[in-house]
Amino acid sequence: MQMLIQETSQEKASFSDRMRDKSHRSVFWAHCLRRAFDLGQNEMVNFMELLLSPAWKVLNKWFETDVLKATLATDAVIGTTGSVHTPGSGYVLLHHVMGETDGAQGIWSYVEGGMGAVSSAIGNAAREAGAQIVTNAEVSRLMVDEYGRAKGVQLADGSEVHSSIVLSNATPYRTFMELVPADVLPDGFLRSVKYADYSSGSTKINLAVDRLPSFQSCKLSYPHAGPQHRGTIHIGSESMEEIDSACQDAVNGVPSRRPVIEMTIPSVLDKTIAPPGKHVINLFIQYTPYKPSDGSWMDPVYRKSFADRCFSLIDEYCPGFSSSVIDYDMLTPPDLEREIGLTGGNLFHGAMGLDSLFLMRPVKGWSNYRTPVQGLYLCGSGAHPGGGVMGAPGRNAAQIVLQDVKRSSSFEQEDGVIKFENMAQKVSRILGRRTREALGTMYSIEIN
Repeated sequence: MQMLIQETSQEKASFSDRMRDKSHRSVFWAHCLRRAFDLGQNEMVNFMELLLSPAWKVLNKWFETDVLKATLATDAVIGTTGSVHTPGSGYVLLHHVMGETDGAQGIWSYVEGGMGAVSSAIGNAAREAGAQIVTNAEVSRLMVDEYGRAKGVQLADGSEVHSSIVLSNATPYRTFMELVPADVLPDGFLRSVKYADYSSGSTKINLAVDRLPSFQSCKLSYPHAGPQHRGTIHIGSESMEEIDSACQDAVNGVPSRRPVIEMTIPSVLDKTIAPPGKHVINLFIQYTPYKPSDGSWMDPVYRKSFADRCFSLIDEYCPGFSSSVIDYDMLTPPDLEREIGLTGGNLFHGAMGLDSLFLMRPVKGWSNYRTPVQGLYLCGSGAHPGGGVMGAPGRNAAQIVLQDVKRSSSFEQEDGVIKFENMAQKVSRILGRRTREALGTMYSIEIN
């Protein structure tokens, strides 16, 4: 899988580009075939079954206990509107458990200072290499020249930033339907982007609490935080049938009566994000339709009723949890779209179904990070290989940009010519060091 994730497709390159990349591609596919032969027929069939099957089938094949299967199954539906019976949800499960931390496979981590520390580390490395980063500067449109090539962006305040290379980390829909002039894009491409699946059934609730939850099923007597507080805590669904039932509620247009809840308590290990004696709790919740049929997410009473439903469900496992809540912030799919720019509230910039992966991401024929607009590249989760905190789409896109810039030797800036490839290499080198420094405290957690 690592090879497939890091591979950059060349299906839309020019003839000369294809010839130039022929050797690389031959080596890549030869390596893939060799790995397939090494696996053997039985293991290869098992691998294909995992990619194509619903998670229900995969987990029933390998595990016996309902609670364990339900715990693992949440990773197959997280961030989606699909159920454990959705074909291809086995791959979504694989996508979430194939990562690593410090070389250990399947390990998730907390980052000291919160997830913003990752962005800060990358930003610091870029600045050290000479990059200029501007924030609070909303882009209103992509500017193109008379030949349909990117020439920069116009900001919401009317100012312009000129560049022959633009990388978009926005969703494909936001990029091509809202920022790029429609008359420079092929009709077929626009239709594919417009009708891609951006649906989401996920809601995030971030809470401040005055004490740690006390799990009635846990007999460990720790005066403070114990091992039961350090991992991902699964609440509510104790079988895959219950997960499917929660999904069916959303299919019928209403939030799940018994939501699927994943709880993490990062402040147990990271003392920088909460004052002494208090804690931060994150709840990841399925399933919440974008437009519920029995109310509106714009209605404060409706929002509170759903939050209370989640807290009451947690009370069943942690008596008194509701009374520990100091305050909370809830992000439903429309909130995620409005506040963060995630089309449909989809965390992955688009569904991770089999029809939206690999050569089909973001749309068929454009999986190599280039776009129909010369000089515009897609580098976010809407590009191959999809969502997750792994940086693969950005890394792969950067490699493609470097290839294109190298062929043209350099790109023009107002203050002269900058050797872009040298800068990128410097960022990469500094990032390796700065990331180790900024993220030196990473806490491993286990999936329960």
